[in-house]
Amino acid sequence: MTADPASAERLLAGRYALREVVGRGGMGVVWMATDLRLERPVAVKEITFALHLSEEERRVLRERTMREARTAARLDHPSVTTVYDVVEEDGRPWLVLELVQSCSLQQVVDGQGPLPWPVVARIGRDVLAGLSAAHAAGIVHRDVKPANVLVADDGRACLTDFGIATATGDPAITTTGAIIGSPAYMAPERAHGEPPGPAVDLWSLGATLYTAVEGRQAFGRGEPVATLMAVVSEEPPPPTRAGPLEPVLRGLLEKDPARRMTAQQARDALEAVLDGSPQAPWSPPPPAPDQPPRVPEVDRVERIDAEDLRRLAAVSATVIHAVARDARDQARHLAERRRERRALERQRQTAGGAPVPAPAPPSRRSDRAAARSRKHRFKRRWVVVPVLVVVLALLAVAVGLVVLAGELLGWS
Repeated sequence: MTADPASAERLLAGRYALREVVGRGGMGVVWMATDLRLERPVAVKEITFALHLSEEERRVLRERTMREARTAARLDHPSVTTVYDVVEEDGRPWLVLELVQSCSLQQVVDGQGPLPWPVVARIGRDVLAGLSAAHAAGIVHRDVKPANVLVADDGRACLTDFGIATATGDPAITTTGAIIGSPAYMAPERAHGEPPGPAVDLWSLGATLYTAVEGRQAFGRGEPVATLMAVVSEEPPPPTRAGPLEPVLRGLLEKDPARRMTAQQARDALEAVLDGSPQAPWSPPPPAPDQPPRVPEVDRVERIDAEDLRRLAAVSATVIHAVARDARDQARHLAERRRERRALERQRQTAGGAPVPAPAPPSRRSDRAAARSRKHRFKRRWVVVPVLVVVLALLAVAVGLVVLAGELLGWS
């Protein structure tokens, strides 16, 4: 059986009556349903498979869903949605979850815009409590984001969708080449390929609270790779609406997990924000003293883009033009010196009183010799000068490349 949103009502496993779609995500569709046996409302998560997936990938997704059910069923906390049941029908698993009369934090922000910092602080406190319970059970959520935070009508928030959670002792199940998680809320160490630990959820919580209080993502760049690059290498824009929540955001979004605010520190800071008590200024702990100083890497490959090449070409053209101009001026100066010497020699001969004998008409042989001499001087002049210019230009380009490499590699 395939659940169809256009259907009025379908019966799952002879027990759960599916009524209407209440949410969609990357892993499936969430239905509002009724448990006919216990006569209570529930939420049913339908796991959808893309058409292009192979049988092996579908098997992996089924195993991942079963793992989600086992993982979430181990948690019993008011800030975590409860898993009631898991059934398999038509070769696909369906999760039966606690129905929370709520909407996601993403829907709230999309509909209302930035939320007041006291509201965000209460949401953060609730989600942090759920994360602490999960971490105590050896579970890392790995996909904390506004769409997975449910906000009830009374303001209570809870965390849902452990679809990509990692449980201690449970082999990782992923598809080849897939990025597991949402890039805008993915911790930097995950982008580096490091194994996920509880600190990645704290980073994601910080990014989630930033979105809630500012109304925009801290690192969203519109495209996954650019977003991941911003997460790894850029600092978030300073928040303008966070008020006393700003130190909490800054502490949770610390890129180094060893210096990131811990769950206990975040809990104390959120409680202080809500109580209105003054907060001690928070700063990340200094690096461990036994760590060796970081040595600049000189053998790494650096990216030189088109703008760098254009700047290098402009510098090279300027240098070549200057060298050619100097060579031309030097040639003119030497020609003028020769003409001056010849004129001075003629003046000396005239001043001696003896008439300057008219030059004898050159013979045919002397004409040919003189022509060969002039041709030889011409060739020598127009070979030596260009060669000199090219050598100087190559030297200038080499110097420019060395300077550019030094700037890219951070040589001092």
